Amino acid sequence: MATKFLSLACIRNESSSSSSGSRGGLSPRPHYPSMPKYPKGVAVQQNAMEGSETKSLFSVVGMTCSACAGSVEKAIKRLPGIREAVVDVLNNRVQVLFYPDFVNEETIRETIEDVGFEASLIQDESNERSTQVCRIRINGMTCTSCSSTVESALQAIQGVQKAQVALATEEAEVYYDPKVIGHNQLLTAIEDTGFEAILISTGEDMSKIDLQVDGVRTDNSMRIIEESLEALPGVQAIDLYPELNKISLSYKPDMTGPRTFINVIETTGVSRRFKAKIFPDGGGGKGTHRKEEIKQYYRSFLWSLVFTVPVFLTSMVFMYIPGPKHGLETKVVNMLTVGEILRWVLSTPVQFIIGWRFYSGSYKALRHGSANMDVLIALGTNAAYFYSVYSVLRAATSPHFKGTDFFETSAMLISFILLGKYLEVLAKGKTSDAIAKLMDLTPETATLLTLDEEGNVVNEEEIDGRLIQKNDVIKVIPGTKVASDGFVIWGQSHVNESMITGESRPVAKRKGDTVIGGTMNENGVLHIRATRVGSESALSQIVRLVESAQMAKAPVQKFADRISKFFVPLVIVLSFSTWLAWFLAGKFHGYPESWIPKSMDSFQLALQFGISVMVIACPCALGLATPTAVMVGTGVGASQGVLIKGGQALESAHKVNCIVFDKTGTLTVGKPVVVNTRLLQNMVLAEFYELVAATEVNSEHPLAKAIVEYAKKFRDDAENPSWPEVKDFVSLTGHGVKAVVRNKEIIVGNKSLMLNENITVPMDAEDILKEAEGQAQTGILVSIDGEVAGVISISDPVKPGAQEVISILKSMKIRCIMVTGDNWGTANSIAKEVGIEVGKDTVIAEAKPEQKAEKVKDLQTSGYTVAMVGDGINDSPALVAADVGMAIGAGTDIAIEAADIVLMKSNLEDVITAIDLSRKTFSRIRLNYIWALGYNVLGIPIAAGALFPSTGFRLPPWIAGAAMAASSVSVVCCSLLLKYYKRPKKLDKLEIRGIKIE
Repeated sequence: MATKFLSLACIRNESSSSSSGSRGGLSPRPHYPSMPKYPKGVAVQQNAMEGSETKSLFSVVGMTCSACAGSVEKAIKRLPGIREAVVDVLNNRVQVLFYPDFVNEETIRETIEDVGFEASLIQDESNERSTQVCRIRINGMTCTSCSSTVESALQAIQGVQKAQVALATEEAEVYYDPKVIGHNQLLTAIEDTGFEAILISTGEDMSKIDLQVDGVRTDNSMRIIEESLEALPGVQAIDLYPELNKISLSYKPDMTGPRTFINVIETTGVSRRFKAKIFPDGGGGKGTHRKEEIKQYYRSFLWSLVFTVPVFLTSMVFMYIPGPKHGLETKVVNMLTVGEILRWVLSTPVQFIIGWRFYSGSYKALRHGSANMDVLIALGTNAAYFYSVYSVLRAATSPHFKGTDFFETSAMLISFILLGKYLEVLAKGKTSDAIAKLMDLTPETATLLTLDEEGNVVNEEEIDGRLIQKNDVIKVIPGTKVASDGFVIWGQSHVNESMITGESRPVAKRKGDTVIGGTMNENGVLHIRATRVGSESALSQIVRLVESAQMAKAPVQKFADRISKFFVPLVIVLSFSTWLAWFLAGKFHGYPESWIPKSMDSFQLALQFGISVMVIACPCALGLATPTAVMVGTGVGASQGVLIKGGQALESAHKVNCIVFDKTGTLTVGKPVVVNTRLLQNMVLAEFYELVAATEVNSEHPLAKAIVEYAKKFRDDAENPSWPEVKDFVSLTGHGVKAVVRNKEIIVGNKSLMLNENITVPMDAEDILKEAEGQAQTGILVSIDGEVAGVISISDPVKPGAQEVISILKSMKIRCIMVTGDNWGTANSIAKEVGIEVGKDTVIAEAKPEQKAEKVKDLQTSGYTVAMVGDGINDSPALVAADVGMAIGAGTDIAIEAADIVLMKSNLEDVITAIDLSRKTFSRIRLNYIWALGYNVLGIPIAAGALFPSTGFRLPPWIAGAAMAASSVSVVCCSLLLKYYKRPKKLDKLEIRGIKIE
């Protein structure tokens, strides 16, 4: 079950957002919480949030396995107001973070007991434990068995709350209690399992940077630099690498930054001989490691070819050419020939030097009681090699022995496997292209401005983009990328934000507007004050979200994990059984001797069948089937403005057959606008709006703001309009406002206000009000000097394309339901407009946040897989309860944290894109499993000789090895085809109509 977030703002806004407003039931578009950091299936580090959040610890008696833990966690998270629940089976505890306005400790305790376990609240320790997260890169994993071994080793450590190891990304994400264990012990535990562990990050509240320091000659110099840096506020950790002249710093970006570090280093010491800069290649990140791994496999493959090609020629080619054949068959000692010696000498470096990685991998795996792909390769090649050595030694000591060696089998087997691994890492590197492209969006350099006290520019300096610190002022010229998240303090331009939000149209930016780092400035110069830098930036958080999504395992992957535990031992048993069966059949003349090739005997034939079975069965393809597809799918989604938080969300989304839509801000724009004006007196519209706006500009009501915004159209200076002076302004809560403007009494409000002020409402105005109500609009009456002068119709317009999207969803056999806190009249009118059938089961109005969640749960009880699409904080409980929560995001505040899928463009079309992409991704996962399993189901019997009696066809071990390597490559390539995903053609034909405002 997912990590779900709620904001207490839903409680504060409940009354205003779930009921009709004082002038017609339109609520303003809510603010978004900050960017979510982790996908479903991943626990989250404790962050400071607004509102009164409570943490409680429960003792739970009776839990025995992960299934028990899962049922307890699921039951708790179904309750409203639960932010997080972490179940510790080993210590029989459950830690719950919740909002007491929604749920209390007794309800949680009763819920746990309803599942079937005895629960009690632990009073004293509820706030003692904390959670920290660290990400670790793991080098050397080859298959699912390796990742499972590391994961088990981490989860067995006391203090570790959760550990996830992803084979495809070669990373681990560990959630642990820092009071019990440190990250160094986690690294040691991984290295004890036989893999190299490199710390990527610890904690989410800090940034990390690597600096190269030149001019350091002694350890004392490094110590002085370290002490100087440690003294800075905000520096949290320093790691020194004297051999590389490298310093790694973890720091709080709102307190300090890299320019400060470089300045401190360069001013340290008497002679100021130290020079610092950002470490090249980011200090050896994931990309550098991937490139190095590709180079290693490429070099190993080339070296293996140098030795294997001659072995192949002497055993397969030259034996059929008379001249070379005679030379190779020349006897040296007894029956030992020149050819056998050559093959032995050439294959030995391949077996023991180039193939050493397989011995090393096997030893590490077997030492921890597991068996992986390396074990199969080592057994297969050793069987071929050492039988060949036995054959050669026997020939050298016997005048009559005539045997056949299999040196070409072991050498060619290793060569083809290395080729397969090279192609596999090459393809796996492409699965994370989406993240690489996102990270490449940030510009390498930025122009830093120095301002004087009056705000005038006194200096410009070009700096490395990574050296930007909070509150820096950055100059962005046309055609360059915005270097950091921030807001405009000078200038105006249009910025193309499609690379972040997926929205193709450039967005106008002027003073006060926010900008996102990595977006493209198009036509004007902007001065921007940096607000979020490093790991805080929207781009960094999107990257982290996508990376975390790729770490989270889809439930379907458990299937592969279960199989992989027994796969290798089963293959070894099958291989031995195959050899034994063929050997015994040959020994007791179970088949004609004519079946045995002239160059070998029955033992050698049986041995070849056994080796072929051992090397053709590869657990790699099975282990890569799900994660590679999830990686590519989430990456493609991010590039299309759809952030999918991991395999859990993908798997649930493809099953969705019912979608619950919030109204305000989801089906509608979420912002009241003036859509119609009807004057009942002869006067100029501009003059009418001048009087109304002057009256309403003093009101904070969202409808008043909509009127003032519309009135700006009639002013020469629309940005900073000046309104006439207002006297005797009075705000009448729930009714409207009145004031004196230009010696005229202006009253703006609803019908009851006019009646209270003894103003007669003419029949024309009554008719206009009724017409507005029928169209889900709010009618505002305007009186000038005691007479109704006009009616302003205000509406929250339906989003462009909403009707078409609902129509397409229906054609996809997905039921559509609308739920809103607004009144029934408005709800039914909007439902009709977008094409949702009006009925008690399809339109729910005047619903409070918890009632929205109840509706979702009722639908789930009826057998539906429910997606909830919402944008407001008051939608959080329903987003939590739904199988898939989809949040409509906007600008830099990209997401609602309770959601599993974030639609960054705020377009409803992306609901269809998200569901379609999840279906395509999941069908690719199924295809991968069919291929990986089908390959082994067909390949193993053929390798075992099932076709040999009837057709004489047998699979030599080296061809079996090539086929095994090809299976992994084909699965990764199958996943890579998702990169060419195109959204449904129906959406391309969709003509999004504009919002017409009269």
